[in-house]
Amino acid sequence: MGGPGTPPPGFRSPGGPNGSGGPGGPGGPTGPGGPGAPGGPPRRDPAQDPTVLLRQPSTDRPKPEPSLLTHREPDDDAAFYDQGYDDDYDDQPQRPAGDTKLARRKKIWRRVRRTAYVCTALGIVMPVVAFFITYQMVEVEDPASVAQKQNQVVTFKYADGKTEMTKVAEDGGNRKMLTYEQIPDQMKKAVYAAEDDTFESNAGFDLGGIARAVLKQIKGEAGGGSTITQQYIKISSGQDDATLARKWEEVVKAYKMSETYDKEEIITAYLNTIYFGKGAYGAAAAAKAYFNLDDIKKLTKSQAALLAGMIQAPGRANNPEYQQQRWNYVTKRMVDLGWMTPDEKGEFPTPVKAEDTKSALPGPRKGLTALAFEELTGKGISEEEIKAGGYTIIMTIDPRAQTIAEKAVAEVMKGQPKNLHPALVAVDPNTGAIRAYYGGQRGWEFDFAAALQQPGSSFKPFDLVALLKTGEGLGKIYDSTPKAFGPEGQQTKIVRNASQPRCGSQCTVAEAMKESLNVVFSDMVYNDVGPKGVAEAAKQAGIRVPIKDRSINIAIGGGDTLVSTTDMASSYATFAANGTYRAPHLVAKVLDAKGEIVYDASIHPDNQDKLAFDADRDTNAKIARNVTESLLPVPEYSGIGCGGGRECAGKTGTHQYVNPEGVETKHNAKAWMVGYTPQISAAVSLTGDKSERRLIDGDGTIIYGSGLPGEIWKLFMDRYLEKSDMVDFGPYEPIGRIEVETQTQTTTEQPTTTTTEQPTTTTEEPTTTTEEPTDTEPTEPGEETSTTTRTRPGRPGDDDDGPGLPFPGP
Repeated sequence: MGGPGTPPPGFRSPGGPNGSGGPGGPGGPTGPGGPGAPGGPPRRDPAQDPTVLLRQPSTDRPKPEPSLLTHREPDDDAAFYDQGYDDDYDDQPQRPAGDTKLARRKKIWRRVRRTAYVCTALGIVMPVVAFFITYQMVEVEDPASVAQKQNQVVTFKYADGKTEMTKVAEDGGNRKMLTYEQIPDQMKKAVYAAEDDTFESNAGFDLGGIARAVLKQIKGEAGGGSTITQQYIKISSGQDDATLARKWEEVVKAYKMSETYDKEEIITAYLNTIYFGKGAYGAAAAAKAYFNLDDIKKLTKSQAALLAGMIQAPGRANNPEYQQQRWNYVTKRMVDLGWMTPDEKGEFPTPVKAEDTKSALPGPRKGLTALAFEELTGKGISEEEIKAGGYTIIMTIDPRAQTIAEKAVAEVMKGQPKNLHPALVAVDPNTGAIRAYYGGQRGWEFDFAAALQQPGSSFKPFDLVALLKTGEGLGKIYDSTPKAFGPEGQQTKIVRNASQPRCGSQCTVAEAMKESLNVVFSDMVYNDVGPKGVAEAAKQAGIRVPIKDRSINIAIGGGDTLVSTTDMASSYATFAANGTYRAPHLVAKVLDAKGEIVYDASIHPDNQDKLAFDADRDTNAKIARNVTESLLPVPEYSGIGCGGGRECAGKTGTHQYVNPEGVETKHNAKAWMVGYTPQISAAVSLTGDKSERRLIDGDGTIIYGSGLPGEIWKLFMDRYLEKSDMVDFGPYEPIGRIEVETQTQTTTEQPTTTTTEQPTTTTEEPTTTTEEPTDTEPTEPGEETSTTTRTRPGRPGDDDDGPGLPFPGP
């Protein structure tokens, strides 16, 4: 131990590292001026003073943080890369800027990486835990329980929401629960091909399919993506929404079912409970409903393919085109999978006819329930869900309007040939609601109101819409003399008018519409608006089926210009509503068993008001009002004006009959009358069938638009509106040049040719018949515009539109 003045053991003088300036050295404690030195401060005794002397920092480096005052632990690993210095203190040594940024990036990346590790772990662990918990909670119902829930009553009511239309119920009498061995292999294979070809190997669910189904639901599209096992879960739960919670439960149930039951039990349960349409639950009932087979083992592979195809949208099971489409799809899949040969496919297996015995509706109304189911299927509410839930469907049909329509048809058609088939649809312009619907005398057999047909001159208002959009109007003058259209040397047909124009050789558009002059409208389309402009105008007005015809035939509604009676009533309703389009619909509301609204047409996005012809409201209304102005004289001019002086607008139309040899005749194959007031728009069509396609009435007279169709239309309009207020169409503001009254000109006989006339190249194609009905194929496709002028019976304003000519222009 040293005596007084001796530093404690281990003490090093603040001198140099090698001891310079130590005891006795320069600047040392015993040196001049140091502690203990003569004249210096007295030396402290460390034994008596507890304060530990700190080594003084050198003058050439920053002062460090006092170790005795604070102790700072590094925040994370990045501190070790900072070499023990904290950047928050200004008196610490500063690292280069590049090092600081690098350290921060490493720090951020470590946090991101660790967060990802945690999320990944949670993404694996949590679903597994949730799956296990859900698995313990869910139960899978057996087929007997599911079958019992499917026998619910569906109630249909008229538009007032109170008057009952009918009840549709399944009593289970046609249901037969089959065993696995009783289900033929062709039925199983057809269902696999249509719905789930990996059924025998998958785990009960398809995550990719679920994701696609949810995405389609978000987009508002229809689509499945579910396996057969998942579809059975939907049947048992009675739910088909695409919420994540429901999809999650469906996946777990499907997995549990696959773990609990073998594949044979699952497919048996599925085929005993799935809905095939036509009131048939289960494969055995479907074989009976579609092919009148009591023994399902007698099904051919082709028939089984049709049944399997109906599972996707059973609400459309009565639609012949949909049947054909789905049959083609399933048979192709079966051939591709090696479960059917092309020879086994054969011809389309036409289902047997069967009345809807479960509905008490009379003949013309029988099809209304099927149409309602199909409409709701398009809105995402399946027929299966409706029947399982025992829903109530409130229709837009007004019982008074429906009765008037049925009686008008019956009275006018009394004693007429049986080959004549009228259709009538009435639409409320203010809502788009269908107030009356007559598709045929036996609604379940064939729907002529939905069948696509050539509209003849009743399509001319859409030519006018296209012209009005260019800024021209009813005062524009055209040459009405017969002429051919097309580039020089390529004219193939001469277009003629059905009768001598009363307005002479120079006629305004207004006069041409009243007299239905084919030459004027063909000129308008060829030289001014083009077929594309007409097709677009028709679509905007409400023709929902795309008009594929791009020939001059479109000008007078011939050739491949095909429309339905429903769409014509709806399109003219757009004119009645001053250019506001409202989608036609048969269902107003759907209520569940508790009376809560499941579907409301008035707020559905598909049924919202839309300006049809122009984004500017005033311009749009002006276009529609100009069309109405051109159509106001037509009913009166044709001898079928509305009674009591009521203001009505409308247009007749006919389409010429071409015989099987391709020879044009003096007869017509189609006849139309479409017209409206501000309160109602009604379309009446008349067509023949396979037994006789020519339209000839009971007196042997050729039928035109103002004939039987016009008489039905007038009778319906007068009776429906007899208690309604007289409402006009509002002020008329002309577009384009002001219409001027032209003097009737004395004309000489019109020339019969201006170019070398060539025979038509199209021939009549087979018609759709009541034996094989369709709502998408034409009854008389391929017929073209007339090339002859003839004298024939009929009222003024009758038109005769026939086969037409190819459109060689741009």
